[in-house]
Amino acid sequence: MADIQKESIAEAYDDVRNDQTPTTWALLGYDDSNTIVLLGTGSEYEEFRSKFSDDDRLFGFVRLTAGDELSKRAKFVLITWIGSNISALKRAKVSTDKSTVKSILQNFALEIQISDLAELEEPNIREALKKAGGAQYGTGVRD
Repeated sequence: MADIQKESIAEAYDDVRNDQTPTTWALLGYDDSNTIVLLGTGSEYEEFRSKFSDDDRLFGFVRLTAGDELSKRAKFVLITWIGSNISALKRAKVSTDKSTVKSILQNFALEIQISDLAELEEPNIREALKKAGGAQYGTGVRD
């Protein structure tokens, strides 16, 4: 199991979950010593998406607004990214390290593992989040 920088990651997690801050994402990855570290935070989804490549193993925690025209609320997504150039041994390590990450990033509506940048596009994540939310009771009309 990998070492993890708990304090900085917990602070970023709290910042993303805080309705009073503009932060909507936190990105975790491995440093040169295979410790899981906070790589960054931000407020623009496209900036978040731009951080992913085929050579990375990353964990993303994202805040998205979900719901229908009658009820909007923050929902959180935990994304595990394993790039296509990652070796089998490192892929397997991500699976075991995910439990360590989830000990800090505990509350989310959707957990997904992806390795294709197209799957990481915001509409695709929103659609997966919508499906995970269950029934949609909106009227289809906005006042």
